[in-house]
Amino acid sequence: MKKVLTLFALLALVISLNAQKATAILGKWSTENGKSVVEIYQQNGVFYGKMIELKNPIDPDTGKPKLDKENPEAKLKSRPLLGLVIMTGIKFESDNYWGGGDIYDPESGNTYSCRLKMNGNDQIDMRGYMGFSLIGRSTIWTRKK
Repeated sequence: MKKVLTLFALLALVISLNAQKATAILGKWSTENGKSVVEIYQQNGVFYGKMIELKNPIDPDTGKPKLDKENPEAKLKSRPLLGLVIMTGIKFESDNYWGGGDIYDPESGNTYSCRLKMNGNDQIDMRGYMGFSLIGRSTIWTRKK
C-alpha cells in the first residue's frame, strides 16, 4: 500500500510540474518591434493572445482608434486593433514548446501557423510560418513587467 501511495504522490508531482511548465507563457508580452503588448491567456487548456496595448493606438489620418484595415475580409476591416485576439489555438507540446495554433499579423492581414519556445522566464521565440516551419519568420517577445 505504501508503494501505491508513493507512486500516486510522484504522479501528482509530475502532473503539477507539467502544468506549471504549460502555463509559463501566461502574461503580458512586448512584441519585438515594441509596437504592441500582447496578453497571453488560457481557456480550457488552450492559449490565446490579444493585443492589450498599442504604441500608437490612434490613426493619425482619422484621429480615431486604429482598425484592422489590412484584413482580407471586408466585414472585419472595421474592428479595432486594441483588444483584437491575434493568437488562437495554441497548445502546450513539451518542455518549452507550444504550437498547433495560428497567429494573425494585423500589419499584413495574413494568418500564419505558429510555434512558440520559451527562453528562460522572460523571452518567447515566436515562429510564424505557412506550410513548413522552415519557411517563415521569427520574432522575439519579451515579458512585460
